[in-house]
Order: sequence, then structure tokens, then C-alpha cells
Amino acid sequence: MPRSHLTNLLEINLAMLLISTSGPLGRYVDLPVPVTIGVRGILAFSILYLYCRWRGISLRIHKADIFIVVLSGLLMAAHWLFYFYALQWSSVAIGMLSLFTYPVITAFLEPIVLKTKFQKMHIVLGGLVLAGVYFLSPNFDMADSNTLAIFMGLISALAYALRNLILKSKIKRYQGSTLMVYQTAIIGIILIPVLFTADFEDVIGHWPGLLTLAVVTTAAGHTLFLMTFKNFSITTVSILSSVQPVYGILIGVFFLKEIPGLATIFGGILILSSVVIESFRSSKKKTRKTIGG
Repeated sequence: MPRSHLTNLLEINLAMLLISTSGPLGRYVDLPVPVTIGVRGILAFSILYLYCRWRGISLRIHKADIFIVVLSGLLMAAHWLFYFYALQWSSVAIGMLSLFTYPVITAFLEPIVLKTKFQKMHIVLGGLVLAGVYFLSPNFDMADSNTLAIFMGLISALAYALRNLILKSKIKRYQGSTLMVYQTAIIGIILIPVLFTADFEDVIGHWPGLLTLAVVTTAAGHTLFLMTFKNFSITTVSILSSVQPVYGILIGVFFLKEIPGLATIFGGILILSSVVIESFRSSKKKTRKTIGG
């Protein structure tokens, strides 16, 4: 029996809620960024590997896909590193919403990378998301750590958009958990040297946050997110996932007491508006395809 569009929307929103914990956790875990990301990668790899073995999920990758999988892991590493620098240098709101320029970047790159038809409406919706980010951003001053954080977020957004695009063609062939096993393994491997410089007691002292990052944010959230690629175009996924910073900011309010101002609230409204519009558009499109046979 085919899955309903509502089920698909609920699934991607659950994925966004789980992944949105990365913002508050990135602020909460007070360790050097490469150490945090390295431990997160190793823990997530261990959990996902055991899960795949338990469920009998194949970890075999075709030779023709090895380059793409390795490249996606490197892009994921860049995304995590720059994103966490953005979080440490600013706030949950600025860090998460600078990252969420990636739907705009995706809308421009998808027709080039995946040879899909260019949709002007995606540019409009991407602009709406960008307007939301603008209202949450401070005045641009190169001497300001918030400005540097925004640039870190933009680099993270570019890496994330490229990673999602190159994996779009592979997700039908592999389980999301399989791809995440390889990506987290690559992240852990390239950051192993950094871990030898870390204070072991400091790392152990932050184990609750690190474990939550590995299990909730990465193993559960990112795996579920990859699986949603089967149900939507990559640009639609990008725009629907714009609800993620709203979730993250709300979590930050409750756990970190980072209360947003009026500009933040207005920016969140703009972002949520794009999510609602794209949800309506994608639902109508699926309905037309069903009626057409």
C-alpha cells in the first residue's frame, strides 16, 4: 500500500526535530570543534554499524559508487565542522539560520548537478527563507564574531547542499543507514589525529551531550532524513527542512535560555511560511500525478 503524503511530511518533520538538536548541543558541548565532530563521528559510526549488523542491512557499496560515497563523507565533515564553528561563535539562531541558506544554494545547483527542470517558484521560496535569515542576522561587521559565524554557516550550507545533491541518485540503491555508516566512518578517520590532542577527562565530562549528538542527531535524525529523499525532490526536501532552525531555536529557549527577539520571531514566520507553501505545492503535484495514472 502506497504511503500517504501526510505520512511523508510527518516523517521529514520528525527527522528535522531530531537533527535540530545539533544547534543547542553544539552550543552546550564546550570542546574544540574538531574534537566534538571526531567523537560524534566515531560514536555514530559504532552505533550505526551495530544497527546495520543487527537488522541485516547490507553494507556493500558498488565500486562505481565508492568515489561518490567518499566525497559525500568529506562534504559531511566540512558541513559539520563549519556549522559547529558558526554555533560556537554566535547563537543557536544565527548558527542554524545561516546554515539554512542551503535551500537557496540547492535550488540553483539542482538543475546543474541532477539535470532537473529549473523551477522559478523554488527561487521565490528560497528567497523567502533567505529573507527569514536576514531578519535573524546582525549587522555585517567583519570585526564581529557573529559575522564570521554567518560566513562559517554559509560554507557549511554549500557543503551540505552538494552532499545532498550527489547522494540523491544513490539513495534508491542503498539504505540511509548504510550511507551514514560510511560517512561517519570517514569523518571519524580524518579527525582521529585531532583526538590525540584532546584532554580525555574533558571529553568524558561531556559524554551526555556527545552521546546525544551521536544517537539522536546523527544515527536517528540523519538516517531518517536521507530516507526522505525517496519521497521528495532534493529542493523540496531542502525547503521543507527549513523548519529545522525553528525547532532548534525553541529547544534553545527551553534548555539554554536563549530567548529570541522580535526579529527572530519574524524570521521564523517567514521560514515556516516557505515550508507551508512548499508542502502544499508538493502535495498538489503528487495528487496530479496519481490522477494522471
